[in-house]
Amino acid sequence: MGNAIATKQNYIRRMYDWVLHWAETPYGTPALFLLAFTESSFFPIPPDVLLIALCLSITTRSFYYALICSIGSILGGAFGYLIGLTFMDTIGMKILSFYGFQEQYHYVRELYIKYDAWAVGIAGFTPIPYKVFTISAGAFKISFNVFLIASIISRSLRFFLVAAMIYIFGKPIKIFIDRYFNLLTIIFTVLLVGGFIVIKYFF
Repeated sequence: MGNAIATKQNYIRRMYDWVLHWAETPYGTPALFLLAFTESSFFPIPPDVLLIALCLSITTRSFYYALICSIGSILGGAFGYLIGLTFMDTIGMKILSFYGFQEQYHYVRELYIKYDAWAVGIAGFTPIPYKVFTISAGAFKISFNVFLIASIISRSLRFFLVAAMIYIFGKPIKIFIDRYFNLLTIIFTVLLVGGFIVIKYFF
């Protein structure tokens, strides 16, 4: 068991380093798009890693990189939705099983029952594996229009926030993001859920 976990951790670390190296090549932008696309459905490394590296390399293009990352992630989310809708019993479950996300899959089902596709708004901004929500949305036949709107809002907010912080504060903010990113996203999620509650009960 311990060896299996260590092997998977080493694999993830190698993938992380491989992703980062693209920031030092002329192909950083297309690599960012592909990373954001694939991470939304099956790839393990979040695009924030490469997004931060590219923004730091050319600060003035931070918002351009955020746009590329957002578009790739949203399209990848739609692809994940398609996997869940059409190939859940074959491809979808294999992806979730590979990462050990079976329990999260059932938890996400409860979130969808309670919040519908707006649960994607939570997943799209937080460290919760986005692929679990995109694949599950298709499997549970959540409204694609609401799913798409929630994805556009949440993923764009996440990536543009990172870009804005780097654009304004430069390299010193990287340490802050690395250290407190999860805390920041938890705070935002609390506010986001609060917004859902307000909309539900007052509008």
